[in-house]
Amino acid sequence: MSMYRKLLVAVTIVAGNVFAGDSPNLGEAVTAAEIAVADYTVLPNGDGLPTGSGNAKNGAAVYAKHCLACHGDEGRDGLNDRLAGGHGTLLTDNPVRTVGSYWPYATTLFDYVRRAMPYTTPGSLTNDEIYAVAAYILFLNGLVAEDTNINSETLPSIKMPNSDKIVWQYRPE
Repeated sequence: MSMYRKLLVAVTIVAGNVFAGDSPNLGEAVTAAEIAVADYTVLPNGDGLPTGSGNAKNGAAVYAKHCLACHGDEGRDGLNDRLAGGHGTLLTDNPVRTVGSYWPYATTLFDYVRRAMPYTTPGSLTNDEIYAVAAYILFLNGLVAEDTNINSETLPSIKMPNSDKIVWQYRPE
């Protein structure tokens, strides 16, 4: 039997077992605690934001420890996406898409950091650390003062430079 035929037979058997209700014994069961880490939604109006707070002064230390290696000094020129700058470039031939120039909602920053950062250990930051690093990134973009306290009440009220270009059409059923 050819290698491709053996593979087809194996896939057919596994698929047949899955559809028949038998488990192919792949992976591990997800625990309730693991689900809780990602089972939330933060909306542009702030619904879903947890308790906690932080400012850019505190966020600078969180950034230095968890973000600097990938995103560079002050959110520029790192190995990964640039976080700061780029204001006024979106309609040019060389747009620079950063949190400050492109993202329409400040709440998206909290949501993204909470879900996906730091890259090697997503979900490891506390709410206070996330609010602080969000404040620092917003500060780097000139959107808040260094001592502005960011929390579930203040974060949704921050006007992002690109907010008028994106239309939120959330329509709960």
